[in-house]
Amino acid sequence: MDELQMLAGFRSKFRVDELLVAHNEAWSWSVRPGQVTLGAGILSLNRHAARFAEVTAAEMAALAEIVGSLEHALRSAFDYQAINYLMLMMVDHQVHFHVIPRYEGRRSFAGVEWVDRGWPAFPVLAEVQHADRSELPDLLRQHLLAALPPAGAPPADR
Repeated sequence: MDELQMLAGFRSKFRVDELLVAHNEAWSWSVRPGQVTLGAGILSLNRHAARFAEVTAAEMAALAEIVGSLEHALRSAFDYQAINYLMLMMVDHQVHFHVIPRYEGRRSFAGVEWVDRGWPAFPVLAEVQHADRSELPDLLRQHLLAALPPAGAPPADR
């Protein structure tokens, strides 16, 4: 399988284009189809790279930019206590992070209760919450889009 096919397979598996919240020239942030905590996402490089060492300096600068936007949106939307950025790449050999907001207490969204079952230790990645509610990823996407900082806002306002 060539690099374009691997990237396309990754983006399809995680529904990156369908669940996209924000992107820049190098990175895309999308809602994770399987929600392990409220607002869990995928932060992925827009080109194929199998190793983190392949990420360029310009792409690293763009990573800092999009992380500021996603943290602002997640804090505004759900008031997380911490965020775990997990770069596992054991199954999907594409540079990406699983973005896992962490919560000390319960949260409510879309009429359902969300609990961070791993708090304050490691997130419970094998347990997808509310998997029977297929509309939730898109509802989360819409909610997070509304919580993004205004375009061009200085970093202090994010």
